[in-house]
Amino acid sequence: MRRFCMPPILIVAGILSLSCLQADEPAQPFGPEFPSLDSDATGEWWKPRPITTGKRKGQTGAPRLLVPRDEVMAFAVYTHDQGILKLSAQLYPLKPDEPRTVTLEFYREGKWQVQAEEPVIYPGWSAHFRVENWDGSSSVRYRVRLQNLSNFEGVIRRDPSEKDEIRVAVLSCNSSRTPGPRETIVDNLRAQDPDLLFFAGDQSYHHTQHTFGWIEWGMQFRDVLRDRPTVTIPDDHDVGHPNIWGENGIRTMKKTGSDGGYYYPAAYVNMVERCQTWHLPDPVDPEPIQQGIGVYFTRLRVGGIDFAILEDRKFKTGPEGTIPPLGPRPDHINDPSYDRKAVDLPGLQLLGERQMKFLQDWSQDWKGADIKCVLSQTAFCGAVHLHGSPNNRLLADLDCNGWPQTPRRDALRLLRQARALHLCGDQHLAVVVQHGIDEFGDGPWGFTSPAIVNTIYGRWWHPENEQAGPNAVPDSPLPWTGDYLDGLGNQIRMVAYANPEDRMDEMKRSDGYGIVRFHRSSREIVMECWPRFSRVEDGDRAQFPGWPVTISVDDNDGRKPAGWLPNIRFSNAKNAVVQVISEQSGEILYTVRTPGKTCRLPVYGDGTWTVRIGRDQPGQQVLTGLKATDQPAQIDVNLP
Repeated sequence: MRRFCMPPILIVAGILSLSCLQADEPAQPFGPEFPSLDSDATGEWWKPRPITTGKRKGQTGAPRLLVPRDEVMAFAVYTHDQGILKLSAQLYPLKPDEPRTVTLEFYREGKWQVQAEEPVIYPGWSAHFRVENWDGSSSVRYRVRLQNLSNFEGVIRRDPSEKDEIRVAVLSCNSSRTPGPRETIVDNLRAQDPDLLFFAGDQSYHHTQHTFGWIEWGMQFRDVLRDRPTVTIPDDHDVGHPNIWGENGIRTMKKTGSDGGYYYPAAYVNMVERCQTWHLPDPVDPEPIQQGIGVYFTRLRVGGIDFAILEDRKFKTGPEGTIPPLGPRPDHINDPSYDRKAVDLPGLQLLGERQMKFLQDWSQDWKGADIKCVLSQTAFCGAVHLHGSPNNRLLADLDCNGWPQTPRRDALRLLRQARALHLCGDQHLAVVVQHGIDEFGDGPWGFTSPAIVNTIYGRWWHPENEQAGPNAVPDSPLPWTGDYLDGLGNQIRMVAYANPEDRMDEMKRSDGYGIVRFHRSSREIVMECWPRFSRVEDGDRAQFPGWPVTISVDDNDGRKPAGWLPNIRFSNAKNAVVQVISEQSGEILYTVRTPGKTCRLPVYGDGTWTVRIGRDQPGQQVLTGLKATDQPAQIDVNLP
């Protein structure tokens, strides 16, 4: 029921406004402990208010989110997968007498047709739509409309299943210190025409004003968001933390969060995640964690590329009180002589048991998938030497997936099983590395995108001895490539990096974004890295030095074969799914979709092997007791 407000009443002492909120919209939705949390979009947000910081402290400022009322429908984001479309409409804050229902319409048969109506959710000012039995083979215009007040239009793009090249844009770290449009990036993205946008986190740095920051980000990118699927996942700054170790959702009383948990109320965290992730496919394991904080880890298939979407921070153990102090902060290590095993203690969590189970299951399920890729917030290594300034050398930073080391290796083994590339952001330094698990170069590859705007905490790759490592990239324009140990003892092969040249000059501070091209027929992956003000028409020479980097899907398993099993020929199928298992240890070596009608399967040790084969999942045919052979041999297989 709508609650209407009386007009202002004049009194002797001045003008008292009796404008009021609707009954179900509390002025302090996150409780009296945090009365100003998201205050730009809650309470009587439309009123001028005192400025409490900066040069104008003590003056009265206009509401930051007050826009002409025909512009309150800000933007929308969506995905569709396996017949389900999910779309989130984001609005500017509404006044008490304005509608609270959003209509989703599709343009069909020459007219707009109503699909559904959903309420605007406060706080956060978003509305959410789920459409089942979605036909992903055709593109359809959509419109989200707040009655006759405001609307936003776009296109639900068809799944590009017929395309051989699938393009993914990778972006993160959208500094609030440089507000305003991102015109060059948006123009470039529209020219490059990615099939999927992936924003890896820190869409907002406004910490306690997420709605303002989220709308600011959406308005910057809405002209490319409106007509293609988009993955947005929040990182630490989005939920108000400088860094975060979620530790399964416990509460921390420290804003640094280094002891593990979330500082701001669960209602605020859930608002952030609802706005940023509700439009993703349904979570594969939706049970909330502690404090009732939700989860969103899931999978999304676009054009035959199967993306696992992870939550790096949510289950990870906090370092403070867990490991010995080894630096100026609980998450920083500066002592070069420290024992790496002293911080890799039993029981420490990285992705957590639930996400590890998801990755194990995902690696074996190839329905709708030709190639697999993992999306998450941050990197599985510490590929950084200088932090914040060129004079601040840090040995190890625990705010990355390089720690804890044992769970890091376990996670990378699951990526390797699926030969999955890893894409992420967070580090404010673009790099391409090949991870080592048990030795250099035996793991999957990772591409960390640059910061969209790199004015917050720049970083550099700069080995102290200024020497290239073993296995340096031949003829690279970059001096420090090759094999290195990061500060946590993890093996990495550095292939490309984009250091800031001058962080005071926006043309030289390494702002930018990534484009990844998956070629389905050749199984080639091309990673590109574009400066913020580059021009697409200038081609490869406009990219950061060291890019593009080209690998094959099979390079994501860098182990050296000890032998080869007999060739398998599929007489009634092609591109089958094949899984190889050690009969001695029970270890799954890999589960992959093989190209063509025959496959040659490497193994990495002695013994006998089981091969499980299927059309989308292994197991329709099972071969046991296979051994590596030096002789030409072939096994014919018929699949049901």
